Parts: sequence; structure tokens; C-alpha cells
Amino acid sequence: MATNENILNGLSTRLRTIIERYTQMNGWGGLEEIRLREDRPLMVIDSGRDGMLTAKGTTTRDVKRACVVSHDDIAGTLELISESSIYAFEDELKNGYITLRGGHRVGLAGRAVVEGGGIKTLRDITCLNVRITREIKGVSNKVISYIYKPSNGVYNTMILSPPMAGKTTLLRDIVRNLSNGSRGRPGLKVGVVDERSEIAGCYNGLPQNDVGIRTDVLDCCPKDLGMLMLIRSMSPEVICTDELGRKSDADAILEACNAGVSVITTVHASDVGELKSKPYVDMLVSGGIFGRFIVLGDSMGKGTVEDIYDGGLNSLTSGPMKGDVT
Repeated sequence: MATNENILNGLSTRLRTIIERYTQMNGWGGLEEIRLREDRPLMVIDSGRDGMLTAKGTTTRDVKRACVVSHDDIAGTLELISESSIYAFEDELKNGYITLRGGHRVGLAGRAVVEGGGIKTLRDITCLNVRITREIKGVSNKVISYIYKPSNGVYNTMILSPPMAGKTTLLRDIVRNLSNGSRGRPGLKVGVVDERSEIAGCYNGLPQNDVGIRTDVLDCCPKDLGMLMLIRSMSPEVICTDELGRKSDADAILEACNAGVSVITTVHASDVGELKSKPYVDMLVSGGIFGRFIVLGDSMGKGTVEDIYDGGLNSLTSGPMKGDVT
């Protein structure tokens, strides 16, 4: 099923009609998010800019002209994305999202039910964020040679960028490239711990994104637990995961390295200097665990490779490389 059909089929009838009208006029190319907030305007984020939509599917800055999302819109959308059984998705609900066919993710917000110090589930859901996933095959081609070691294997690699700058898109294509291999570079066994279902975009356990032929995915699994589980069960040569941050994540990376497994991960940071403000990340950096740092930004468009550093934080490039994440 085409990307647009997977998304449209998850929206209530009224909202589906409005989004169809919008995309007929503007296309799907830049559409990043569809935001539903009960009793507030229907909004989209397109090419980094947000706008309210009218009932005719046009954008407006006048809140009085905007289409207001109703309780029925929210209820109807929830029924469709959950296949008429929202509480069959208890595990997804406590993490705040449901993954659609095609790998698109619907973020959820409402009343959290807390039990034992953790979120058990969500009730009275009033806000939905349909995040549209896009594979951009080949986006990692410009950096992949920096990741491979001269002999064999790959460097432990950290991808840095501010939010929404393309690090997950780049990571996903790195996974595909490493897994499939290329001329002179044999494919590697890759394990993906996809804690938020953003890398592989699994639907009913099946990756919706192309993550390569030698890749095993643990979906909706905490990074620290998943890395160790993959090492024990799937004998990966490389483990890839998104958004390093907790001490337990850093500890798991150390264990993976001690087991001879390379790690590729991402971190929210604008540059390598910002890593010092993240204690558990800085511990890995100062300990020489990572041999490559890829910094993304937007100086030449979204997904610009601003610089690539070695383990000593020496620059390996002659300047920014134009971004392909559009």
C-alpha cells in the first residue's frame, strides 16, 4: 500500500478528506507531521513550517478560519489506527505511540495512568501526532567510507544533530548499507534495538523500512536490555540504536564493546562540544570508545554533514557536505 494510503486510512473520514485536499494542492513531498488536538485547529508541518488547515485543505494563519478537531475526529482516528481495539495496544500506549503500516508513527497524549512509578497506559487521549516516515536510500553513501575501518569491521560511531535534522534517517540508511554490503565490503550482521520504532518502523514485528538483508530488529525494547539480548541471541557484528542518553545505555555500550561488537548510535547535540554537558555520553567520549563522530546540521540544507571527526576529535573532512534529507 502506498505511503499516502497508509496515512489516510488511519484518519477519521472528515480529516481524511481535508488532508487529501491539502496534498492534492501541495503534494506529499514535504509533509512531516499532521497534528490533531481536540477542540483546537487541525495543523500540519510541511518542510519545517507549521500551518493551520481550513475545511477546504488550504492553510491559514487566521484561527477563526481553521478546521477545529472534534472529539469524534479523535475517537474515529483512534479506532482506525488501533484496528478498533485501542487497548490491545497497551505496550504501545505506555510508550506514547502506535506504529502504522508503512512505518509511520502516531504519537499520543492524554491522561497518563501511573502505577509502580511508571506509566501503565494512557486514557482520555486528546492529542495525536501523525509523523510521516521517509526512507532516503543512499543518504549514507557520502559517510559510509568514514565508518569502515581500513582492515575490517567498522568504527564505533556517534551521529550528532539537533532534533529533526536527519540523524535517524542517516542511521537507517547506514544500517541498510552495512547489512547489504557493497563491492569490496562484505555485508555485516547488524542488530537494531528500535526502542521507539523509528529506525525499522516495525508493524506487527515486520520492518516497514529497508534495513538490509542481514539485519535483526528488536522493536519497542529498551536500548540497554536490547543490546545485551541481541549479543546473547543473534551474534551481531554491529549494533545500531537511536538516542543515547541514560547511564544504562552507556553501560550497555561498554558491554557490547567488551564483547567485540561495534556500536553506532545517535545523540541530540549541535556539535561535539555539547557532548561534555551529557555526563554519560562524555564518559564514553573521553574514554575513547568512539572512533567516529558525524555531525549533522542545516548549513546547506536539512541533513548537511557539517563535519566528521575521528576518536581524537580531529576533523576528517574539508567542509560541510550538502544534505540529502529533504
